[in-house]
Amino acid sequence: MSEPGRTVPPSLWRDRDFRRLWAGQTASQLGEHSTLIVLPLFAVLTLGAGAGELGVLRAVGQAPVLLLALLAGAWVDGWRTRTVMVLADAGRALVLGAAAAAGLLGRLGLPGLLLVVFAAGALSVFFDVAYQASLVRLVTRDQLLQGNSALEGSRSAAQVGGPALGGALVSLLSAPVGAACGASFFALSFLSIRRIRRTEAVPGRSERPARVPRRIHQGLRFVAGDILLRTVCLASAAFQFSFAAMTTVYLLFLPRELHLSGTAVGLALAATGPGALLGSMLAARLPGRFGHGTVLVSAAALGDGVFLCVPALHGSSIVTVALLLAVNFVFGAAAQVVNVAVMAVRQASTPDGMQGRAAATITFVGMGTAPLGSLLGGLLAQGWGLRTGLLVTAAGMLLSPVVMALSPLARLGRALPGPR
Repeated sequence: MSEPGRTVPPSLWRDRDFRRLWAGQTASQLGEHSTLIVLPLFAVLTLGAGAGELGVLRAVGQAPVLLLALLAGAWVDGWRTRTVMVLADAGRALVLGAAAAAGLLGRLGLPGLLLVVFAAGALSVFFDVAYQASLVRLVTRDQLLQGNSALEGSRSAAQVGGPALGGALVSLLSAPVGAACGASFFALSFLSIRRIRRTEAVPGRSERPARVPRRIHQGLRFVAGDILLRTVCLASAAFQFSFAAMTTVYLLFLPRELHLSGTAVGLALAATGPGALLGSMLAARLPGRFGHGTVLVSAAALGDGVFLCVPALHGSSIVTVALLLAVNFVFGAAAQVVNVAVMAVRQASTPDGMQGRAAATITFVGMGTAPLGSLLGGLLAQGWGLRTGLLVTAAGMLLSPVVMALSPLARLGRALPGPR
């Protein structure tokens, strides 16, 4: 049992394998968050991509969720999560390394960039599904909330350094250098996670395992039949669709409407990191005091609604940058509380043998709407203008807390549900 007031039980930090997972996750998230700003800025600032092309670029990067998430879930439940994460890290390091080399030689155009974001997105799908299932195989169920808080805290730290580093590298050096930096982080993650020594019990492995289509069907049926997981799916789909649309307009609004530099854009986006650090600490405490349902709905409404302030901003003054920092800080804190609580609810209510498929199904339904949202964001920016498009897409993000508020998820108490 954890001590009162401690975010992570000391026993977790004494566990070498948990520390290796934590370190690998931190490096992986630094690589991911730096490239999430490097590649779109390269397209906009170097290749002169417009709103429609940026929407296509983001949609291509998110498309692997639709194509591969369910397959990844069926595969992860029959493999060691360590193996999947190590292979994904190695692949992303190679892809971004090749992109950096092509960029330095002046041979990275928009078609090549589309190929890079698709390949990196595909490998990220496998890593993310395996990562979500790995914690259940490393810690006890009563440590899930604390363990998730620690891992999400590492992601928060990456959200601080990743976008700021990526934006600074693009502004001061070049996008290929930023891509090379991302590749090095994935290589560090590879080296850390491959050192995990604990032998995993693979629940989905048997003498005659079910075929992949049947395993996928089992995952879909399990999530669809559970009211809590079904609500998580719907709320995630509403959020990811609107967030993808909003982010596409947002990445254009900051440099073109507010005339912010790449460094300023990276700094503004990096403010989600300190907020998420705070959110990861609050997530370990608030559900036990106020109940999981109350915390989920309240945090989602606050974090999603704060972006309605952004369309009112004008110019690139210090006040504008300060307000953007505040908006992203609040969003980061609230979103992190939601992420940790939702992941703990999902892991606690799912049997061990279904962890990968449940995570993949929720990712498929939720993130699967993101490519459509990105395309919509580009179309709205072109047809309605950046300011109006940003207002509409930001308002759409409030659909997610509404879905949660109208479901049994909002009535969850202080205790996590058990496997069903």
